[in-house]
Amino acid sequence: MNEYLLSVLLGVVEGLTEFLPVSSTAHIRLTQALCGVDLHSGFWKMFAVVIQLPAIMAVVIYFRRRIVEFVKSFFSGPMTPGRLLTHPLSLVLMATVVTAIPAKLLKHVIKDNLGSLYVIGGALVVGGIVMWVVDVLAKHPTTETVDQMKPWQAIWIGAVQILSAVFPGTSRSMSTIAAGQVAGLSRVAALEFSFFLSIPIMFAACIFDLKDSLQAPIGNPDYVGVMTSQKWAMIGLGSAVSFLVALVVIAWFMSWVRKHGFVPFAIYRIVLGVIVLGVAAGVIGSKPLEQPSAVPVVANP
Repeated sequence: MNEYLLSVLLGVVEGLTEFLPVSSTAHIRLTQALCGVDLHSGFWKMFAVVIQLPAIMAVVIYFRRRIVEFVKSFFSGPMTPGRLLTHPLSLVLMATVVTAIPAKLLKHVIKDNLGSLYVIGGALVVGGIVMWVVDVLAKHPTTETVDQMKPWQAIWIGAVQILSAVFPGTSRSMSTIAAGQVAGLSRVAALEFSFFLSIPIMFAACIFDLKDSLQAPIGNPDYVGVMTSQKWAMIGLGSAVSFLVALVVIAWFMSWVRKHGFVPFAIYRIVLGVIVLGVAAGVIGSKPLEQPSAVPVVANP
């Protein structure tokens, strides 16, 4: 496949799946594998990280008015302990810290799991079942909006979000949405908090991963090679597509959740997870996708 066309395709996949509860990591890895990309390529690993940044910016653009309101309200009025602990910005910070520290300590485990289709497939299936059960049972929410959330709910959501970092395929949005519903949040509140939480946690994760990739020495698995003008053009193209598609998906998803539930996404996860496990085991297809092709269709640029 043409490398520029591949960049567009990966940008579309990233934008479509980053905020839906279906795991963007799983879809990016599977798309790369199906297109013949060397899954151990340092450049393509970095590419998958970089195109997440525009998707994050799409969240900022879509929720810009709400974010401005939160910032203004945080710095206006009396700074009482109760108000400070329950403000949406404080809650996002709490959840971010709870997720970030364990994720940083488990960095090597995360990298090992990222290359396993068994882990990705299993996480898709288990996450789909959990999401289905939670969405069916969570019929009487006690917290209708993010503004009504309590500190313990934010801490709980942050703790559950660790699973999405350690087990690729779990999906960050799935874990935060399901955790929010378990904690009594309405579907809309759980989804909104998931979006707000994605801004600091994804931005920090992307920056650290990008830094590691660019500083990786020759011989390191994350070594990206010489960054040519072609590589930068591919990254720019994929990033632009990722931003535009993510912006559309966020608007659509917010509208969908107000009228429907998450069960269709749960079913999709389970079906995809079973297929991934079958492919990884060699039951589906001629050979396991977990092994990179000896002669990849797309050479490392």
